[in-house]
Amino acid sequence: MNALPSIATCVSACALLLGSSLAIAADQLILAGQLLDVRSGELRANQAILVQEQRIEQVLPARQLTSEQRALPTLDLSNYTVLPGLLDMHVHLTSNPQQHGLRRLNATPARQAIFGVTAAEVTLQAGFTTVRNVGASGFADVDLRNAIDEGEIVGPRMRVAGHSICITGGHCDNNFLPHTYAARSFGVANSPDEVRTRVRQNMKYGANLIKFTATGGVLSRNTDVNASQFSLAEMQALVAEAHDRGAKVAAHAHGLHGMKRAIEAGVDSIEHASFLNDEVLAMVAERGTYLVMDIYVSDFILGEGEAAGILPESLEKERQVGQLQRENFRRAVAAGVNMAYGTDAGVYTHGQNARQFAYMVDWGMTPLQAIQSATLHAATLLDWRNEQGQLNVGLLEPGAYADLVAVAGNPLQNIRLLEAIPVVVKGGQQVK
Repeated sequence: MNALPSIATCVSACALLLGSSLAIAADQLILAGQLLDVRSGELRANQAILVQEQRIEQVLPARQLTSEQRALPTLDLSNYTVLPGLLDMHVHLTSNPQQHGLRRLNATPARQAIFGVTAAEVTLQAGFTTVRNVGASGFADVDLRNAIDEGEIVGPRMRVAGHSICITGGHCDNNFLPHTYAARSFGVANSPDEVRTRVRQNMKYGANLIKFTATGGVLSRNTDVNASQFSLAEMQALVAEAHDRGAKVAAHAHGLHGMKRAIEAGVDSIEHASFLNDEVLAMVAERGTYLVMDIYVSDFILGEGEAAGILPESLEKERQVGQLQRENFRRAVAAGVNMAYGTDAGVYTHGQNARQFAYMVDWGMTPLQAIQSATLHAATLLDWRNEQGQLNVGLLEPGAYADLVAVAGNPLQNIRLLEAIPVVVKGGQQVK
């Protein structure tokens, strides 16, 4: 007996007989005057994006649209260049950039969550349709994400870390109060077993990303940006536990030894990477680790930080770090290692995330590379996929969310166009 044809075969045959309008279901049409393919760098003229239930069903030349497809509700961006919604892999949406240093002691998690409502909206309005929130107090980022997902407030898609995991007295511990208060942050851990516990607690309360501090930081009191934090054994336990739970791991690391330990432990990304050298570049090239280097924020810290409450100790550390980080960014670009876009927004003003693009071009990237770092490469680092295994964000391809931005001009010729994006679409819905 001959085998019956599969359902898929029947559907394909029917589609050919009845026409492409039945083969591709859609409830919305978006027309693009120019569409940037971030995989190839090609600008394709007069493209059409068919959207069904927030996701892209098909991208095709507009001339190939059927009459039924042309009759769909249409967002006409024929006078714009369209590219995927942007991704920022290092933000703190619940952090107020005017509350640094001792001012942070007055900020409760509830108050930070309230602030995050405004920060989330201005970030989305700036064209960043997906962000990775790498640390927040009281799981305020979890609540912010959930409120966005449930339609209560407006904001980008979020992957969130909850509390940053740190050592006693390390970056992200509460080091501002004297010992009489016995203050410590929720994320403090001081052994392999304790870091495993912190990973499990973060994920219990809604985190889907883990962030820890492998070195001291610029904005923390009594920490050395060059000094390592956590032993290799502790880092390995943390990464193994997170990966077992399906979570990516981001390591805050300025100093050389902390970076090397974190890479050896298997982290997915190194944040800041200020003091990297050729050995580190060879390690990340071999392992596929991503660098997320926030090379714009130094301007805010040194220019406006004192008025925002940043302490003299931190200003001095930034003078040591900022310029060197930019020089090492150029080295990383030349080495061709994996790099994803991350700004540390929250240290500086939310909604200004795109100001970093021009700095990335000034320090070695082409405009296309800078855009790819905030689309294709950031999405690959995030590794957020649909049921078919396709990336959910960062691409204008079938299966991805219909998240896009549009500018009146060519960003490959003028990267600063991304600093003032006039049209933002999330899930097929125009939000700006």
